[in-house]
Order: sequence, then C-alpha cells, then structure tokens
Amino acid sequence: MMPVVAIVGRPNVGKSTLFNRILGQRKAIVEDFPGVTRDRNYAEVTRYEKPFTLIDTGGFEPVTEERMLVQMREQSQLAIEEADIILFVADGKEGLTPSDVEVAQMLRRVDKPILYVVNKVDGDAQEVGATEFYALGVETIHTISAEHGRGVPDLIDDILALLPEAAPLRDNEGEVRLAVIGRPNVGKSTLVNRLLGFERMVANPTAGTTRDSVDTPFIYNKNNYLLIDTAGIRRKGKVSQRLEKFSVIQALKAMERAHIVLVVIDAEEGVTDQDMTVAGYAYEKGRAVILVVNKWDRLEKNNRTVSEYTETLRSTFKFLSFAPIIFISALTGQRVNKIMGEVEKVSAEFNKKISTSHLNQLLADAERGHQPPVYQGKRLKLFYITQTAVRPPTFIIFVNKAEGVHFSYQRYLGNKIREAFGFSGCPIRLQFKDRERNE
Repeated sequence: MMPVVAIVGRPNVGKSTLFNRILGQRKAIVEDFPGVTRDRNYAEVTRYEKPFTLIDTGGFEPVTEERMLVQMREQSQLAIEEADIILFVADGKEGLTPSDVEVAQMLRRVDKPILYVVNKVDGDAQEVGATEFYALGVETIHTISAEHGRGVPDLIDDILALLPEAAPLRDNEGEVRLAVIGRPNVGKSTLVNRLLGFERMVANPTAGTTRDSVDTPFIYNKNNYLLIDTAGIRRKGKVSQRLEKFSVIQALKAMERAHIVLVVIDAEEGVTDQDMTVAGYAYEKGRAVILVVNKWDRLEKNNRTVSEYTETLRSTFKFLSFAPIIFISALTGQRVNKIMGEVEKVSAEFNKKISTSHLNQLLADAERGHQPPVYQGKRLKLFYITQTAVRPPTFIIFVNKAEGVHFSYQRYLGNKIREAFGFSGCPIRLQFKDRERNE
C-alpha cells in the first residue's frame, strides 16, 4: 500500500502549486469524457524511488472569512487521521498568522512526521523574513518557492527519507479481490452484510493491510474471493462524518488492492460529484467496475423508471459505458443475489486473452471499415495488434506514426474490440507504438 502525504494550510498559501510541483505535472485531461479527470485533490506520485499518494486539502470545502479557522482545523484533523506524513504550508510573504499558530499547536500533539514549509520565499529578503516562523517552536523550517521550484528538491528528499515502506499487496493466486466503495450512507455496510450472508462459506474475517478497511475472504461457487470492506472503517471523530469527501482516500486505498470495484450509488439522491470522482479513479486505475444502484425500493416506479435511470447513468458515466448496472435494495435483499453472478462474469472478462490471429483479423476489418486518419500528409498504416496483459485487457497496436492516431480513432478501435470480444465491466487499454514499414 502506498503511504499518504497530506498538504495542509490556509487558503492561498500555494498548496496546489506545491501539489503540482511535487507531482511533476499539472493534472492533464487524458479523456474527452466529463468526469474522468478534473482538478483533483489526490494523485499517485510514482516518479521517485518511493511512490506515495499526495493529498491537497485545500479544495475540500468552501472557505469563508468567518469559517477559516474552523475549516483549517477540520481539514488538518482529517489529514492527521489519514496521512503518514504531513506538510504544513504557510505563506512567507504574508508572514506568521494566528491561524498558522493554532494549527501548529494542534500538530505538536500528533505522533506523526510533520514538515513545516514556508512557501513564496523567492530570494534572500524573504529568506530572512521567514525566520519568524521559528516562533512556532519547531527546529526545522523548509523555505521554498513552489512556483519556481526553489528549495523543493530538498523538501522532497526529506519526504522520501521519512516515508514508510509500502505494505506489500497480498497476492493469493486465483483470488478475486472485490472492493465495495461509495459515499457514506449509501448502504455499503448493509450490502456487505447481505453479500456475506448468502449461501457461501465465510472464512474468518481478518484485519486488512491498511488501518481503515476490513478484509473478508469467502468462497462463492468454489472460487476464492476477498471482500475489501471500506464500510467497516472506524471513524475517529465527528470531523470525518462532516467532511465526507475524505472517504475518497479510503476508496483510493481499497481500489489500489482490488480487481473489481462495486460503485454503490444512492437511488434517491442520484449521482453526485463524489460518485463521479471515485468512479473516475476506478477507471484510471484500470479496475473492472459494476455500478450498484442501492435503495431502489424507495423510489416510486413506473414501466419507464429503469430505462430512464439507466439512460441517466450512461449519460453521466460516459467513461464507464462498459460497466454493468444492477438495481438493488440491500435492506430487503432485492436482486442482491445477482451481484456475485455479475462479478463472476466480469472477472472472466477481466482475465480474458484474445489470440493474436483473431485480433489482427479484427484490425484489418476495422481498417477497411474506417480508414485511419491522415497525419502529416500521409494516411496512417496499422501493421499489427497483440494483447500484452489482462486486468485490465491491454493491447499494443504497431503503426507507422503512433503520435498521429487521433483519440477519436482510438475510441473507434476500442469499440470494435468490444463489439467483437465483449470485455463487459472492463476498461481496455490501447497503446500505439511506431514501427517502420519494411520497403
């Protein structure tokens, strides 16, 4: 499991700039579907010798002048609960403020590594002014300019030195890991209890590999499964209940270990921004996804309700067009028994391998049906396709100019692969590589 580094501090001290600087890039939109990527508060940083999850607490809640101290206290408390390392960022140009002092006093009671960072220190004059932050009673102050990169390499070195080793993922051969994720109060706990209460043998529950989930091995149709239950999280205070967006952190950790993700949605409330965020991460991580609409028994229905709700979900989750949708009531048990059957189907699709000969026949047919685009005055030529991985199904297509394959044509080929071979519930990955044509 990746350790977590959280950035805390007042608004406008440069937390997001530091977030992007450590990440090494601005979060780029890599799909043209809404909801897949957006301005994020989370990112996996993998460009250093130790990977970690980076969190920017700045955008979780709207902040007003009257509420500033309260919001800082809440966000910092959440970071304290979830993070392995905390970066406390202050504004070197504005100087030490009462808000900084209050948070620093709280952090002194925490038994976790804390790095105190003074941002917007662009030169010697600001360097001298930053010495006032030693009044916080700390031994070391990191003076940086997140915008220009000044001092950031040294800060990253100290972060890496403090990072705990990532916990290894359990890798029982043949075991399918199933994560139940969703916002608080959508019915995850009830669903988990229903799933484990059906006719299957349940092994002894054991503590998960992270501090905030419970893993339960069980057997269904003679196959081994591991249920990763984010509903079993023990919240450490009312703060966590008020700021539910931090449940995204827990979902991220669960998805890191899962093969298949059940995204639970409240039928009454409909799809929220947080549902989109969590589902977007599942897609980006290459996890198989099943959309589970819970509390279906509470809706007044007619003969068009299912089709209209399905159409709404498909329109909202365009990037999850491959995901099966199941309407259930975890409370009454309605259609819950269909979930594991769907999990079995999706698991088989997730592990499916297509022969190279069948793939290349498909590629030839697709090219005849819709020619590749013209790039730099020449029409692209697709030479060869092969499947290189499962979970998620991944394909490499060799082409004369890989950079010229427009996203729309990539989607066309992806759709052709789905039409021919299915892959229900699974994202598929297409990679294009250059190959010079032999004359």
